[in-house]
Amino acid sequence: MTALPTSPTPSTSPPAGFDDTSQDFHTFLAAYRAAYPDDVLTVRDPVAADQDPTALVWALAAQNRHPAIVFENVAGLATPLVTNLFASRERVGRMLGGVSPAGIHAEYQARSRRMQPPRVLPSGAVTDIVQEQVDLSTIPAIRHFATDRGPYITNAILIAEDPETGIGNASYHRSMLHSPSEIATSLHSRGHLWRMLQRATAAGKPLPVAMVIGAHPLFMLAGAARLPYGVDERHVTGGLFGAPLEVVRTPRYGIAVPAHAEIVLEGVIDPSARVEEGPFGEFTGYSSDRSTNNLLRVETVMRRRDAWLVDVVGGNSAEHLNLGRIPRESEMVEKLRERFPGVTAVHYPSSGTHFHAYVALRQSRPGEARQVMLGLLGWDPYLKTVVAVDEDVDITRDEEVLWAIATHLQPHLDVVVVDGLPGSALDPSASGVGTTSRMGLDATRGPAFDGIRARIDPAAMARATALLARLDTGKH
Repeated sequence: MTALPTSPTPSTSPPAGFDDTSQDFHTFLAAYRAAYPDDVLTVRDPVAADQDPTALVWALAAQNRHPAIVFENVAGLATPLVTNLFASRERVGRMLGGVSPAGIHAEYQARSRRMQPPRVLPSGAVTDIVQEQVDLSTIPAIRHFATDRGPYITNAILIAEDPETGIGNASYHRSMLHSPSEIATSLHSRGHLWRMLQRATAAGKPLPVAMVIGAHPLFMLAGAARLPYGVDERHVTGGLFGAPLEVVRTPRYGIAVPAHAEIVLEGVIDPSARVEEGPFGEFTGYSSDRSTNNLLRVETVMRRRDAWLVDVVGGNSAEHLNLGRIPRESEMVEKLRERFPGVTAVHYPSSGTHFHAYVALRQSRPGEARQVMLGLLGWDPYLKTVVAVDEDVDITRDEEVLWAIATHLQPHLDVVVVDGLPGSALDPSASGVGTTSRMGLDATRGPAFDGIRARIDPAAMARATALLARLDTGKH
């Protein structure tokens, strides 16, 4: 749940013992592990590159455990694999200077607005090795799910720069190793990279791009931002750091990429080529073969001498959902708060992937909950269902929201449905043309509600908690 303070005061200093002033991922992980050793799980036993890392993440999540994981011995990779970084909102808050999960949205918005252009360096860690003889079999990648077509690079941030306007864009795109020099990828978001590709196609030219595989988590977080066309995610990264993103230029096309990245692949997306890509385990929890089937021809490989594979867990994992949601949630929460000051909390439950949101509010007049729901359904292009509840409902618990629906909602009065709207291309329930319907469920009590919520006094709850602690320790 994200509580919405009336006067957000974003943090600017890291928590005690966590010194992360470097833009280098290795330095970040060393500092984080030193400050929070219990939040980093190191696996030294040999594991297979076929599904084993994903399986461990799922087994831990079943125990409600979401540590960052370092695999030191993955068969066939010849490099450590680090994954699950964004699975914990507590950890994301620490990346943003030590804020609580409830403060992430305000902190992210405040930092991202303080954009700074990158600073170009003559060299960096990623220029340790530069190869024009491309052999992608040396690029570490794993198979995440049995249903995946093959090994995928899930942490693939593609950067392109418009040659006429200079506009830059960085965005995530699932990427499958296709041949020793080619990658099959999907631009299914139909976002800004797709727009750039259409312009290149109209000009009869391929689109130069650089694929960043592994960099500092704040660059990864910025890569998930949904920005207006012309706003560069690398500038947002500078805002998140509080200092310009340090970049180097790729050797062939001069694209600015993080100087301390693990691996960068430079090449072109061929607008005339189509290759089969997918299925791949997507955020919906389904393996999707919906794809634009684009081909990236790799012409240059840049990498650190000690490059690691920084992976993003696919499917409907906590990491995949948090990484994709936090920048979008931050914008949505800010919009809601500005327009509807009675909103007290917003939560996007993992059970709803990217398609559900819960809103708690203190209504000032009848119909306000419906207004809030319609606003959120209109602003967030992923959402299909919004549930509005009263401020005393804990929206971080699905069972409390379901209780509010069961006891407060009358379907013929409190359900709003709007159809024929654009939806996510990856929604398996959406029509073939990509449209969806959206629904608001008003599970607030309303002015004529007749009922008093049963409650237990805080003093009795405190006595019960103390008694339970004594029972658990055998001191009764």
